[in-house]
Amino acid sequence: MIIPSIDLMDGRAVQLRRGRERVLDGGDPLQRLKEFSVAGEVAVVDLDAALGTGSNAGLIREMVRIVPCRVGGGIRDLDTALDWLDAGAAKIMIGTAASVEFCSRLPKDRVMAAVDVERGSVVVEGWRKGTGLKAPERIRELAPVVGGFLFTQVEHEGGLAGFDLERVREAVAAAGDTRVTAAGGITAAIDVGELDRLGADAQVGMALYTGRMTLGAAISAPLSKPVERRFWPTVVCDEAGSTLGLVWSTRESVEAAVEQRRGIYWSRSRDALWVKGETSGSTQELLRVDLDCDRDALRFTVRQHGSGFCHTGDPACWPSSFSISSLEKVIRIRAGLGKESPSGTARLLADPKLLRAKLLEEAGELAEARDRESAVQEAADLLYFTLVAAARHGIGSYEINRELERRNRRVRRRPMVAKGLTSAKEKTRLLRNDRTQP
Repeated sequence: MIIPSIDLMDGRAVQLRRGRERVLDGGDPLQRLKEFSVAGEVAVVDLDAALGTGSNAGLIREMVRIVPCRVGGGIRDLDTALDWLDAGAAKIMIGTAASVEFCSRLPKDRVMAAVDVERGSVVVEGWRKGTGLKAPERIRELAPVVGGFLFTQVEHEGGLAGFDLERVREAVAAAGDTRVTAAGGITAAIDVGELDRLGADAQVGMALYTGRMTLGAAISAPLSKPVERRFWPTVVCDEAGSTLGLVWSTRESVEAAVEQRRGIYWSRSRDALWVKGETSGSTQELLRVDLDCDRDALRFTVRQHGSGFCHTGDPACWPSSFSISSLEKVIRIRAGLGKESPSGTARLLADPKLLRAKLLEEAGELAEARDRESAVQEAADLLYFTLVAAARHGIGSYEINRELERRNRRVRRRPMVAKGLTSAKEKTRLLRNDRTQP
């Protein structure tokens, strides 16, 4: 699979050749993150922190709130590693500091060891110091305590001149069941497919920035076993993960969909690209593309607009039950009712004091619920008012879910302290205890 890469220096996305020569300014990192997010996880490397010349920590903290990010650069001690995991990094990439002792103190599935190799030998300290170790030796040493490896061929990094596939094959063999991500010299979508079949992911920066490789082609490169040698079944889901329908894709349609960030598929009846909603108005914003484990099916996650996905006007092509997404749609509809027939939802949105009072009222009633039936009813009331309050700020449940997902990645426990009910001394004790217990 493709892992787009964003290297940061002085708050900008940059590309270096062999880690030394700055050859490209990639612009606004947040814009690049938005562009790359359709592929899933994005690798973000703080070059300033790695080189000891500064930090882009504030920017990266913003980035991990938007998209699942693999964070690397300057992670040399346990506190820094835990801080990034608690901030929401999907994974952290540890270079020179990676050791069995250090990595074993962190959650294995969220730690990647960076193994940087120049002509077969491992280099450290910003690729400036040789170790005399061979890559397979280093990988076998760390494999029991990490969940992945970033294997970079330094001599090919940023050169757009290809890479040594056999070196990657050796790394994959040494890693065993631990996934390897290859970097350095990967220039074409066919490279991504070849690496995937080998059992490795491809971390790519320069080829994407320069247009040598398109993101859509890279995403579809690992696809296999097409129907009639051309088509892949594609499950379409909304942001809540609810299935909307089943369609067909080709490499051409995937590339068009990723480039335009729209729901674009292949019409087998017309043998042509099909842009969802082009005539009906029920368009789709493409958020993410995933391949299944066998690489013979796709999942498109979309933000659906208009009446719904199905040609009948229904939200989905299958009967769907009432959900939080359904409630959000009801809130949006009722909020738009005119003055002649105002809704309670519209009143709440127009009157912040009323909304605040109802939130406090329903929260209190849920806290005081004495039986299961009452608790269910009060929880439903509070959920409705919570979604109205979120809608007032333009927030959807998918954003709340994303924040909960980020918080779920925390490694260190947070003290359960009620505001106003705990003394300052007790709060200090709880916070100190929180920092010392992973």
